[in-house]
Amino acid sequence: MVAQVADPLEVTDPRLPRTRRLAFVTMLISSLLSLAASLVLSIDAVRLAADPDVQLACNINQAISCGAVAQAWQASLLGFPNAFLGLIAEPVVITLAVAALGGVRFPRWFMLAAQAIYTIGLVLAYWLFTQSYFVIGALCPWCLLVTASTTTVFASMTRVNILDNNFGLSPGAHARLTSWLRMGVDYAVVVIVFVLLAAAIVLKYHRQLF
Repeated sequence: MVAQVADPLEVTDPRLPRTRRLAFVTMLISSLLSLAASLVLSIDAVRLAADPDVQLACNINQAISCGAVAQAWQASLLGFPNAFLGLIAEPVVITLAVAALGGVRFPRWFMLAAQAIYTIGLVLAYWLFTQSYFVIGALCPWCLLVTASTTTVFASMTRVNILDNNFGLSPGAHARLTSWLRMGVDYAVVVIVFVLLAAAIVLKYHRQLF
């Protein structure tokens, strides 16, 4: 039987396995939240298809209105509600996170494929946010939860792929990025993104929010 060679960085720095586990825990929690939001949005989409005049629970005012967002063409970009994509993608991420926490190491090609697919999901989430913010003129709380959870899943997946060096970085670049991850630079970036999103929402909709 061939023995598995340990990562030299994990041998010299025992904090790295904990850092990796934390990333998968964050990924799992975020995916569960995104799945819950996708389920609610999918149910609302079915209700709206049956009765366009139905009043959804999150139709608070003109600024905070799931119905206004769900009835826009941007909410069905591929010809069906975008929330259905979450029902497909999030269980895969949940399975990945649970298996990884149980000790499974996925092959490099699989993790890179997951990174690529989730990058597309991140771009779509922020495109939908900008469409809601600038074009539709209304925000959906469940959609905002999907945007936030997609961001944290993407950050966690990126963290894991950097730690495992699935991107094929040079030893120097890998060591440098790994040291930044140990300091939490990636999570700091996520916090800054969330603060900017919150500030943008408050700046435009403060009269309807408060």
